[in-house]
Amino acid sequence: MEITEARVVEVVDVGTIEVRIDGMAYTVRYAGIDCTETKHPSGPQAWLRSEAAEANKALVEGQTVLLEKGVSDEDQDGRLLRYVYVGETFVNLELIKLGYARESLHPADSRYALIFRNGQTMAQKQKLGLWSAAPTSWPVSTQLP
Repeated sequence: MEITEARVVEVVDVGTIEVRIDGMAYTVRYAGIDCTETKHPSGPQAWLRSEAAEANKALVEGQTVLLEKGVSDEDQDGRLLRYVYVGETFVNLELIKLGYARESLHPADSRYALIFRNGQTMAQKQKLGLWSAAPTSWPVSTQLP
């Protein structure tokens, strides 16, 4: 198991961060989770996008993280694929448990399949994030005179 320490310099979205490792910048995609629904402006969970990104920021922004390499090193876009930890918090799992991501493990990389599936089941039962109903109306903004 390969573990690397890194500093988070930017949270790109709910499943992607920019980090520095030994002075070099890297883009990291969280391994084993899928949160693409929150990035598409017209997708069914588009309303959740900013809330999910804010949750990721609260977990990792400015933090020193541990990056664990799984089976695959990079995704098709050249981003590092990693399991991410801040202290005792397994960030990939936490995002699933909060309902901001769903499990999406490559068949060859099943190390965390059971805990990811259990976390997703918990979020579904509690109707969190992706598993909740979309808002039916948006608050109307008021303008001051």
